[in-house]
Amino acid sequence: MFFLRVSFWKLTGSFILRPALLWTQNWLQLSVQTVASHLTQSFAVFGTMSPLAARLLILVCLTLPLNGVEKVRRGYRKDPDADKYGSCMQGPAGTSGRDGNPGANGIPGTPGFPGRDGQKGEKGECISEIFEEPWRPNYKQCAWNSLNYGIDLGKVADCTFTKLRSDSSLRVLFSGSLRLKCKNACCQRWYFTFNGAECTGPLPIESIIYLDQGSPELNSTINIHRTSSVEGLCEGVKAGLVDVAVWVGTCADYPKGDASTGWNSVSRIIVEELPK
Repeated sequence: MFFLRVSFWKLTGSFILRPALLWTQNWLQLSVQTVASHLTQSFAVFGTMSPLAARLLILVCLTLPLNGVEKVRRGYRKDPDADKYGSCMQGPAGTSGRDGNPGANGIPGTPGFPGRDGQKGEKGECISEIFEEPWRPNYKQCAWNSLNYGIDLGKVADCTFTKLRSDSSLRVLFSGSLRLKCKNACCQRWYFTFNGAECTGPLPIESIIYLDQGSPELNSTINIHRTSSVEGLCEGVKAGLVDVAVWVGTCADYPKGDASTGWNSVSRIIVEELPK
């Protein structure tokens, strides 16, 4: 009886099917004496029956309880959580746990395969760049104390200058005392030359003094010396040594007079190279 009880409890395993299984269990728990008395009565009946009919009756009595158990088993669907929780009902779900700590970095993967070569680009243009040095000041001054040069035609003074670039310009300045004296109308001209030639870029650099005819008495006594300047900018002079000079000469269509340069004062020539 104990073996049969355990077997039936294993077949059920669910709280919902317990009433049906208890009925089957109670039926099987009949005492041995009751079963024996029923069998005795049955054998008495079997004595009046043919052997074949008696066997059929016994077979029916044995299969009816098993048939009921089979129906109970077919109508039973096992709860997937029955083995986990036993006969207890599942409670409400708990709160979610906290996030775990970040995991350690994985092992670096193997390098990928090199990519394919790209398409050939178009041919570029060749651009030549000219890197020029920054501009540096380049100038020079030549000075004389009491030049007192009384010629009427010719070179008065010169100053040698080193020009660094051919595309630059030269700014020149002469400052000194100039005088012209004559009894009749006369004109004198002071001008610059570069390596012996006057400037052509764009025009000569010059300054003139004209004296008109006056009374013979006054003209013979006029002798005025004034500090004057000759200044200009000349382009087109090549790089290298340049002889910058100041000359005195005559004006067009006028006779010369008595000229004087640098009397009793300082005279100077300033030359400066400038970028274009």
